[in-house]
Amino acid sequence: MAEARPHPSGDQFRISHQGHRATVTQVGAALREYSVDGRDVVVPFGADEISPVFNAAVLIPWPNRLRDGSYEYGGETHQLPVTEPARNTALHGLAAWERWSVIEHSGSAVALELELVARPGYPFQLVAQIRYALSDAGLEVTLDVTNVGASTAPYGCGFHPWLSTGGANLDECTVRLDAGTRVTTDERLLPTGTEPASGTYDLREPRSAAGLDLDDAYVDVVRDADGLSWAHLTAPDGRTSAVWMDESQDVWQVCTGDHIAPGRRRMGLAAEPMTCVADAFRTRERLVHLAPGERHGVRWGLTLL
Repeated sequence: MAEARPHPSGDQFRISHQGHRATVTQVGAALREYSVDGRDVVVPFGADEISPVFNAAVLIPWPNRLRDGSYEYGGETHQLPVTEPARNTALHGLAAWERWSVIEHSGSAVALELELVARPGYPFQLVAQIRYALSDAGLEVTLDVTNVGASTAPYGCGFHPWLSTGGANLDECTVRLDAGTRVTTDERLLPTGTEPASGTYDLREPRSAAGLDLDDAYVDVVRDADGLSWAHLTAPDGRTSAVWMDESQDVWQVCTGDHIAPGRRRMGLAAEPMTCVADAFRTRERLVHLAPGERHGVRWGLTLL
């Protein structure tokens, strides 16, 4: 008899440091919850739920959408399953519903590994290791992916945290994003070009979330003195759920959730650090060509300000 698996998200790996508490799931290596002194930094989901809207998912080997699930690489045409039928796209990679293996688990940190096997549509072999670590500064996340196959692999990565409003209505919050250029899209949310962020799309200064309807990528990120680019969601009481990325990533995706399942609409702000925008397997924009034996690493994090 197979061992019972009571949670759809698999085993639950809890870590803590002072007032910081987080839970990472075995399925998808997702950040199911993260709070500071009892206040949510990300929108949590229950241990008995399937991750509702890719909550804090690890998006590899591509983030966002791939047109028709098809692309050409290495002189061959590949077809992946269409997982977003309404837009006829392959959405958010292959790792979010895989069972990862824990390789480290201490009081304040946990690391998991996934062997992403070759398959029809993506005949490449990758090994991914992700580590979540808590400190006084917040939660730091590192992801390292190595090509263990015999051929160069197309690759990109991203992450999908939904920043929490702290119990307020999203319309009562303000949004800030360190980026100056918006990626324009068609009706399928696939990229068509770029334009300077202006009007309601200019988020470089705090802007009320009321009336914002976003599912947009941004490039030309702005960095602070430490080389970090930030996304902020500030509640009416002044507390801010914040996500940062270092120089290893240079694309943001932000989503207010206006067009997701009714029970989840505008539940927070998805602020997604990424290495590339949608459809990179086809456009080659910011695409990583991961050679055999080559490793690619990124670093980002969350905190409550």
